[in-house]
Amino acid sequence: MATASPGPARRPTPTGTPGSNTVGYNPMRWRRFWLLIFGLLVLNIVISSIIQSASTPASVTIPYNLFLDEINAGNVINITATGDSITGTTRKAVSPGSGQPSAKNFLTQRPSFASDNLETTLIKNKVSILAENPNPPTPLWETLLLWFGPTLLIVFGFIYLMRRSAAALGGGGSGGLLGRFGQSGARLYNAERPDTTFADVAGIDEVKAELVEIVDFLKKPEKYQRLGGTIPKGVLLIGAPGTGKTLLARAVAGEAGVPFFSISASEFIEAIVGVGAARVRDLFQKARAAAPAIVFIDELDAIGRSRSTGARLGGNEEQEQTLNQILTEMDGFDTHTGVIVLAATNRADVLDAALLRPGRFDRRVTVPFPDRRGRLEILRIHTRHIPLGPDVDLDLIASLSAGMVGADLRNLANEAALAAARRDATTVSQADFSDALEKVELGSERKLSLTVLDREKIAYHESGHALLGLLQPGADPVRRVSIIPRGQSLGVTVQSPVDDRFSYGEDYLRGRITGALGGRAAEELVYGVVTTGAESDLRQVTVIARQMVVKWGMSPKVGVLSLDDEGQGQSLSLTRPYSEETAALIDEEVRRICEECLRQAVALLTSNRDKLDALVHALLEHDTLGETEILAVTGIAAPAPAPAIPQPR
Repeated sequence: MATASPGPARRPTPTGTPGSNTVGYNPMRWRRFWLLIFGLLVLNIVISSIIQSASTPASVTIPYNLFLDEINAGNVINITATGDSITGTTRKAVSPGSGQPSAKNFLTQRPSFASDNLETTLIKNKVSILAENPNPPTPLWETLLLWFGPTLLIVFGFIYLMRRSAAALGGGGSGGLLGRFGQSGARLYNAERPDTTFADVAGIDEVKAELVEIVDFLKKPEKYQRLGGTIPKGVLLIGAPGTGKTLLARAVAGEAGVPFFSISASEFIEAIVGVGAARVRDLFQKARAAAPAIVFIDELDAIGRSRSTGARLGGNEEQEQTLNQILTEMDGFDTHTGVIVLAATNRADVLDAALLRPGRFDRRVTVPFPDRRGRLEILRIHTRHIPLGPDVDLDLIASLSAGMVGADLRNLANEAALAAARRDATTVSQADFSDALEKVELGSERKLSLTVLDREKIAYHESGHALLGLLQPGADPVRRVSIIPRGQSLGVTVQSPVDDRFSYGEDYLRGRITGALGGRAAEELVYGVVTTGAESDLRQVTVIARQMVVKWGMSPKVGVLSLDDEGQGQSLSLTRPYSEETAALIDEEVRRICEECLRQAVALLTSNRDKLDALVHALLEHDTLGETEILAVTGIAAPAPAPAIPQPR
């Protein structure tokens, strides 16, 4: 493999980009700010205490009997009574005792049991008498200082902080707060040491080939510009969850060796209107400063939903402003700046048409489910650092894991490694992968106390599924049968195709329905009554039969019509796109197909009752049977071996 030439030298990370300190943030400045606030609060308390003490003249507290003596001696000039508390002034300084300070202002307390005629004594000695309210109102200045002083200090402190932030952001005045919220939270991955390349992506070679051109442009833009070509401004990755859209985007950045800004679309939306648009502007400004660069927006449908639909409720203004800003930024791109937008979604059908027009997301790349070969390559990547036993067949595991995506296969490999670790093994065996596959698909094993009759009914139910899977031509091979409860199931029959199927014939679909009804048919044949164990089977049967009628035109009475309203804008409509008579005909045809398959299932099991009983007895004895054991018990010939996956050249 040829070694890729090094990418363009990475420019210094612009101030404020993710991965560096946030613009305007200084820990020492924050510490000084809060110390200042604390000091001002302490100063406020000290000043209040000084003012209160300054307004009160120096005085001494004297005993009440000394107070009476001073009145009789004519030394008291005036008094002020506040309840039982008495203050006043004297002509000569008085002292409560020898060696204690003296003053002309005194304070004393009249005892509640005093019986002297104090008023007569005061009038007789010509003492001025003044009475005050014992609970006077607090002065206005004191109320303002004590109650509003700390609040005003905090408010002015935050205003000071916002002004400093605005200055650091290059904005002014009131724009500081919005500027603070308007910074995007995009994460910047180190382009000099990429942790993901195309070597970490497998199973989607066609998609990688689509993105090689993007990488080549970022590494050698002059190759395309000299011929007048321009790179797509945006690439939209469309695929189901777990198919590797984010992994592909990071691999593109890793291969190109350029800064990679990653953000989820939901992070743009904020409660404050206008913040989302500000974050979009900030993100694209950072990307231009670091160009050539890649901007990756995950879950684009969170903000890119069509503005014409009536299904959007609440938050429309903020969401539309954010979407409009993205459209404006992408439309204003200079194709020579070297900034490319990658986005990922699993709901491309709900995106706004303005996003998908040429000049914005020029290229749409579908990331499909991996086929059998793709799953094998993905398993090889995820088991690179796992010690595998000699019996591990990744080809077989890839065949058994039909429908799984990259995230599922990674989880499968991890669960197998955990299972091997639990039993203190040094390597991971094929049995560990089988147990992990059952755990991933069906859930953990449950310890239930089942009666003998219940176990027998479950065994007949699962044997009915398995036997019909063996008897019907073209059916998927039966890999495993178990009557061990897992998750919500009391038993399980595992069937998987020899290879992936991309087109289904009517005979195969009818065989699927017949096999799914095998459990119910076995219960009806053996016990004459049915149980609730066929709940999920009936749900699956109904879905397949209805799709045969309304989607695939496999009903002679309904005809070659597509009456499926999925994806045709009818999901929120109260009316169906067909008449009541057609609806009744659809229900009749679905019922007919299911009943015909049930009769076929009962007939097959009746004619092979000996094989059914033998399989049940083996299940009751061993709980779980593998494919080889099932074939040996029933005496049915093994199907042709699966063709090996051809190795890529």
